[in-house]
Amino acid sequence: MTRIAFLAAPLAMTGYGITRIIGRLDDNYGPGADWQIAHAFGLAGMLLFIPVILTMRPLMRTAATPVTAITLTGLATTIVQFSADMILALAATDRTDLKTLQHQFADLPGVQLAVYDVGPMLFFLGIATIAALTAAAGNLPWWSPALMLTAVLLPVADLNLMPLTGLLILAALHPLTRTRTPIPTSA
Repeated sequence: MTRIAFLAAPLAMTGYGITRIIGRLDDNYGPGADWQIAHAFGLAGMLLFIPVILTMRPLMRTAATPVTAITLTGLATTIVQFSADMILALAATDRTDLKTLQHQFADLPGVQLAVYDVGPMLFFLGIATIAALTAAAGNLPWWSPALMLTAVLLPVADLNLMPLTGLLILAALHPLTRTRTPIPTSA
């Protein structure tokens, strides 16, 4: 399952990005099938990052517990965001109604900050930090953290770059899938 997660999590992010782009071609993205399919890919990808992060934890020599905790916290908020977007889209009658429902959700105390502004950044910066610490411990090549950092910064510049984000994360994590198991036997 873990090896599958290392491949499927970033590919699901790519699926989210591609489906989102296709859905936006008609300028009527959400609510609807395109919205739900894109967000299902995104949610699946985020859920699959849980075993990825937990598998990488013992591969870091320093700061493994706090970095893992921060990254999983960010991941949890991202999962809430994707889930809320899917549920709100099911309740919405049209795009305007969806935006209204999203604003009502975001206006709940702490939601905007935790679920939209800070939380997802903790996941993306956390996974880049995990890659860097894993490389520093000799368990990833030097170029993996560089790819990971590039990957997580791309959607900040333009969310339409999410397909490339997934592919770069896949490439950054790929060295861990080539061994029998990404967890060293001494861990």
